[in-house]
Amino acid sequence: MTTRTERLDGLPFTRKHRKLLLGSGVGWALDAMDVGLISFVMAALAVHWSLSPTELSWVGSIGFVGMAIGAALGGLLADKIGRRQVFAATLLVYGLATGAAALSTGIAMLIVLRFIVGLGLGAELPVASTLVSEFAPRRIRGRVVVILEGFWAVGWILAALIGYFVVPVGDDGWRWALAIGVIPAAYALVVRFGLPESVRYLESTGRVDEAERIVRDYEASAGVEPPAAPSTAAPAHAGADAAAPVADGVGPASPAETAETAEPGEPGESIWSARLRRRTAALWIVWFGINFSYYGAFIWLPSLLVSQGFDLVKSFGYTLIITLAQLPGYAVAAWLIEIWGRRVTLAVFLTGSAVAAGLFGLADSPATIIAAGMALSFFNLGAWGALYAIGPELYPTATRGSGTGAAAAFGRIASIIAPLLVPLLLDLGDTVMVFGVFAAAFVVAALAAFTLPERKGYALEDT
Repeated sequence: MTTRTERLDGLPFTRKHRKLLLGSGVGWALDAMDVGLISFVMAALAVHWSLSPTELSWVGSIGFVGMAIGAALGGLLADKIGRRQVFAATLLVYGLATGAAALSTGIAMLIVLRFIVGLGLGAELPVASTLVSEFAPRRIRGRVVVILEGFWAVGWILAALIGYFVVPVGDDGWRWALAIGVIPAAYALVVRFGLPESVRYLESTGRVDEAERIVRDYEASAGVEPPAAPSTAAPAHAGADAAAPVADGVGPASPAETAETAEPGEPGESIWSARLRRRTAALWIVWFGINFSYYGAFIWLPSLLVSQGFDLVKSFGYTLIITLAQLPGYAVAAWLIEIWGRRVTLAVFLTGSAVAAGLFGLADSPATIIAAGMALSFFNLGAWGALYAIGPELYPTATRGSGTGAAAAFGRIASIIAPLLVPLLLDLGDTVMVFGVFAAAFVVAALAAFTLPERKGYALEDT
């Protein structure tokens, strides 16, 4: 008997999928907008509040402390109370906290509120990618998740536009920029009442009637008749199904990998079980490396340009141009991930990021700064897309949220360290030193990516 998850996997991409992708993507873009805004706020506060590099680094890093905690808690809660509930709650938390941060009377208040913002931001990302991954048709699942991650570029571009047009208008421009960040609090209602709950989660908690109703809605959207005798319970396991790729997919690249992906797991299996620990360790290394280099570079980018002699408006303009290259990076990654597979796409884009980071450190003119910065945006954000696609595919339903959340939480440790480390690296050398370290981190992440199992064409595991 065909299971509900198999019925979902076999559907074409429909308007219901499009609604879910767009609804989750808007939340993702608002998340990116908030993260991106702080880089422009930091550059403005350095001028208006005369903050030292160390004080600025704490403004940049404290949000990632919250994101590390939020990612771990959000993943656990998503496995306990549902993906949609946590998604909506995180939008509410960080939207309200961002609005409150606009009223900050000093650096201490701003730091506390940025920590709360981070709690919401960190919890949202792994939950949203898990929800979309669990609904996407199997044959294009990776591409759909990369497109979801592509909304990050939209949000970061919005942040760059706000930074360029709003932040420089006066001493309180940064306050108005943060006030715009309250929008996610209202959007939380759209998520709560407009998006479906994960069918896999509903089955795992015994809510089979609700799961059946959602699957039938998606089948109706595709013009597919439901089976005469639909499943009334979740499948016992998806071991065999998970181990068999669809016709246009590819299998694992080695005998060891075949054994790892073919064995079904046990209910409640830990992400550090004998079957999963190798992929968990590799995923954590990739998350650490990409977070370290991305947030170290892009949180400080406007401030670094100001320190090189460019005024606020010009540095914000350069940052906006560099940010635009994120969109084609996602687009190319979304195309390649179903051709090359997840692992190769991720590793290639991480390697390209390493080369671009090294070139950016050596850039010494506006033209070379923009060119190298655009290359870094292109490859770095393409790598992010591939990473979010591969993460949910590595774990069974019962630990998918906590597995992706734990990896994100570990990565956030790097995003805490990197902004704090930039002033120290500048003291030891210059931007060559800073971006040389970032390039090395990308190389380590690329090597770890090559050890991940290839999941192109495989069904998500239910146990």
